[in-house]
Amino acid sequence: MDDMANPSETIRRCTWPGEHADYIAYHDDEWGRPVRDDIRLFEKICLEGFQSGLSWLTILRKREAFRAGFAGFDFRRVATFGEADVARLLADKGIVRHQGKIRSTINNAKRAIDLVEEAGSLAAFIWSFEPKPAARPDRFDHASLMTITQSEASTALSKALKKRGWSFVGPTTMYAFMQSVGIVNDHLDTCAFRDACERDRAVFTRPTARAKEGTP
Repeated sequence: MDDMANPSETIRRCTWPGEHADYIAYHDDEWGRPVRDDIRLFEKICLEGFQSGLSWLTILRKREAFRAGFAGFDFRRVATFGEADVARLLADKGIVRHQGKIRSTINNAKRAIDLVEEAGSLAAFIWSFEPKPAARPDRFDHASLMTITQSEASTALSKALKKRGWSFVGPTTMYAFMQSVGIVNDHLDTCAFRDACERDRAVFTRPTARAKEGTP
């Protein structure tokens, strides 16, 4: 990321999208916008896991193939996948054919069902790890953000998920996930879309966990 405008654009952006039209659209319309839909949250967690060691642009351009292969990331359907599905996905040239990550996605789908039973929704559990404003940087410039690859909140989320049997959810992966679904807004101060994301976050109703039986 950088705090200079893309040379071919009049709109000032974070420059990690470069001049790729699909990457720019993702930056402008999705990255940093708050998400509460459980299916989309599960998708983002899985795709961030697949991204490890690769560029996000690679994953973004394969996203539709991933959705087709993983039943739209409906975790209740993915949880039923068996060995035939693993073989099918390993033969799918449209996705990242990493056996460990494919099996992790199936495992995490089963754990997602458990988490919904525990907290009422994935969103309620995940958004409970949103950091307090005081824990965030004072400035959002290139130098500041380059020092942040994980945070106390992403580490806590990672530990909580791993405790519940999830995999490929390390602190760095979870920080990228938090950035992507608007739990934190890491658009640069100079980016034209920072304020738009802040407005979205300001009106966003944070999901809350379901009260346990017997709780007054």
